Amino acid sequence: MHPLLREARDTLLPRPGGPHGPLPPLLLALTVVTGLVDAFSYLVLGRVFVANMTGNVVFLAFSLAGASGFSVTASLLALAGFVAGALVGGRAGRRLAGHRGRLLLAVTGAQTVLVVAAWAIAAAADLPARDGARWALIVLLGLAMGGQNAVARQLAVPDLTTTVLTMTITGMSADGRLAGGRNAKAGVRLLSALAMFAGALVGAALIGHSGQELPLPLAAALLAVVCAALFATRRSTAPWTAR
Repeated sequence: MHPLLREARDTLLPRPGGPHGPLPPLLLALTVVTGLVDAFSYLVLGRVFVANMTGNVVFLAFSLAGASGFSVTASLLALAGFVAGALVGGRAGRRLAGHRGRLLLAVTGAQTVLVVAAWAIAAAADLPARDGARWALIVLLGLAMGGQNAVARQLAVPDLTTTVLTMTITGMSADGRLAGGRNAKAGVRLLSALAMFAGALVGAALIGHSGQELPLPLAAALLAVVCAALFATRRSTAPWTAR
């Protein structure tokens, strides 16, 4: 089997006893969630990301320079929500450091509640949201994605950060044969990029053709599936559960 296909298979269907247990496909599902949520935030909440903080830093600079269509308030709220979520995720990581499955379950469960709350606000608001509803949605989703990013960092599954693709895409090129490398890990890295792409594509399609709030219930459903899969592992003592 071609190495790319073998890596993709091992990521989607990890072998029993593998170093990361069921975490790789679950983190791919969270990467799809990132695409869905960022599609909603950028297209419905107005040129702001709730997961991609690099974009928000750039948008904040655009806003301060007077570029039209960008909001200082929206960018700052997204950054603040994300940082707060990452702080909570970091504290959870230290409290649940002994079991990676329970850590991801706890943070993903909280993330599900936040996304469902955002969905409720979006369903009640007249989208695209304005003023208070817009700010509430940005903060709730920023909190959710900050927590996700923090726990993915602590789980440390290579090339599955769930929110950041710049280094993933760089690695496919810089570590590949054309660059003189021998381990591009193209299978897992490509899957990560495709997961984000798929989430953003589906989110944008739903917003454009079905209903502007629909990426949120779909994201919540995916998060619930991840929680259900992790619930069965909460008492596992398999080697992958230890950091």
